[in-house]
Amino acid sequence: MTTTAPPATDRPSSPASTVEHGSDALRLWRRIRVPLALFTALFLVGALLSLGSERFPSGHLEPGNPEPSGARAFSQLLREDSDVTVARGSGAAVSAVERSGEDTVLLVFLDHRLLPEELDTLAELGVDTVLVQPSLRSLAAFAPGADVTGRADDEDSLEPECTLPAAEAAGSAGVAGELYSVDDDVVAQNCYPAEGGAALIRVDSPHGATTTVLGTGAPLTNRELDAGGNAALALNLVRAENVVWLRPDAPEQAGGSQIWELISPGLRWSVIPLALTLLLLAFWRGRRMGALVPESLPVLVRASETTEGRAGLYRSRGARDRVVAALRAGFLERSVPKLGLNADSSSDAVVSALAARTGDDPRDLERLLYPGPVDAYTTDDGAMLRLGDALDELTRKLR
Repeated sequence: MTTTAPPATDRPSSPASTVEHGSDALRLWRRIRVPLALFTALFLVGALLSLGSERFPSGHLEPGNPEPSGARAFSQLLREDSDVTVARGSGAAVSAVERSGEDTVLLVFLDHRLLPEELDTLAELGVDTVLVQPSLRSLAAFAPGADVTGRADDEDSLEPECTLPAAEAAGSAGVAGELYSVDDDVVAQNCYPAEGGAALIRVDSPHGATTTVLGTGAPLTNRELDAGGNAALALNLVRAENVVWLRPDAPEQAGGSQIWELISPGLRWSVIPLALTLLLLAFWRGRRMGALVPESLPVLVRASETTEGRAGLYRSRGARDRVVAALRAGFLERSVPKLGLNADSSSDAVVSALAARTGDDPRDLERLLYPGPVDAYTTDDGAMLRLGDALDELTRKLR
């Protein structure tokens, strides 16, 4: 009799297998959780640091400068309706204007950095131009007949009082700065008048375009753009399809000369004979023919002559105070070492030691050696002689 084994069937995984797989995943997580946490922390720190790594340009009325004196806000508003090209030199500005269409405005800042011939080239482009606080040579090139006639610094805002559409739309604006006026034969629109002239003028350029002169760049800065009608005035003045923003970079020093190179060749060659002459002079005046030798004097001079000569000078000038001071100083210099003291010892120590050695009254010794403001031994010659005798007596007692 043959028995047939039942067919093999798939058995479900046992609970032990499930527990084993779960423990493997747990061990894997425990291994990678610390490196994963460190990697995540480093990624977050790097991302946060990169947020502050962006560097913005700096400078007054710089189109990318977000500082209060910059013009980043005005530049961003201008780019919403116009194609803005920032030029850092006159050559780049000329190329940008030539590439642009007819509806183009040239906006010029810091024109004092440009040479006169560069200003003439820009003026000959025949494009509408806005000059912000221009120099006198810029006025002569772009707006002949216009001149600076005053300055308004104390007024917060001015009223347009003209028919210029940009000024009428803006209304009052903080344009107080340099004031301008034009000659009588020049047709111009004077806006925002103040005592001494107008803060904004527009004149016809001799090359077939208009030139607008603004006496200050404050309304265009990030700090003042949102005040009053500053933003409206700035945007309306440069409203065009293409705007060429010319802000020249400061000129860099191409090279220099050393002071030696500025001296003429003839003067440089003259240094050689001058140096030789000085060398010969030093050799002549500094020569030594041999060692110094002692030489006997033709006469003998007594050592006491110095003392007698000084005494005669003191007597002729009546300088008893000098003589008294010299007598006391000489006595102390000779006697203090005998008392076991030194030159730095105080007056009390000296007087006490002398009194102990000689038996004299310390008060008498102090008046003798260390007088007060009024010295009785300088009144006359007799008192001075008594001092000398007293000091001689003290010297004898110390022997």
